[in-house]
Amino acid sequence: MNHGTYRPPIPGSQPPYAYDPYGSTRKRAPKQPLVRLPTTWTEASGPSFSPAVVPPIANLAKTAEGREAIGERIVVAGKVTDEDGRPVPGTMIELWQANATGRYDHGGDQHDAPLDPNFRGIGRVFTDDEGRYRFTSIKPGAYPWRNHPNAWRPNHIHFSLFGAGYASRLITQMYFPGDPLLAIDPVYNSIPDPDARARLVSTFDIELTMPEYALGYRFDLVLRGLSATPFENG
Repeated sequence: MNHGTYRPPIPGSQPPYAYDPYGSTRKRAPKQPLVRLPTTWTEASGPSFSPAVVPPIANLAKTAEGREAIGERIVVAGKVTDEDGRPVPGTMIELWQANATGRYDHGGDQHDAPLDPNFRGIGRVFTDDEGRYRFTSIKPGAYPWRNHPNAWRPNHIHFSLFGAGYASRLITQMYFPGDPLLAIDPVYNSIPDPDARARLVSTFDIELTMPEYALGYRFDLVLRGLSATPFENG
């Protein structure tokens, strides 16, 4: 990336640290002014990520033994670019999501929806030389959460992007077009700019759809600049 052309995001296009309707932010938002820390050898020297070190898991819809998860199969693909549209190769993207019934394979999830023994809901892919990534999964279900009475999260997939080092992590969520829960979701609506919010909604792509197998969704990510994807730690 050309650091000399850095352009900050448009005000309101990134979520604030504290957003009162999103209850968790009341506890985790900084209470004091942020302090800029100088770059150290830790950021420059380690750890680094590559497929040789952490192998990709690009098919979340099938176990290593070939057993299929229950749910609507989907293919998700896109590009990771910088603010000038240049591809960012070698980006490690970690993924996690609920199963088709809206439950995470995690001990902390107390939702009484059934678990799927063939779906762990975690994956990992890397961008190629053109910044492209792709994975197969099942469409996650909506689930209740206790943010407010009768609160339900929209269908979504979590994305965590790493550059060459651990300190460069960025986290966001991908949503699905036409989800009626988006209009009342405090996480989604914590981003003031409606155009920026819309960048978190994937696009149905018939060209990406696999005949008789899976529906295709496209989700591109821009790391920074005027068209930056909203990131939870942005």
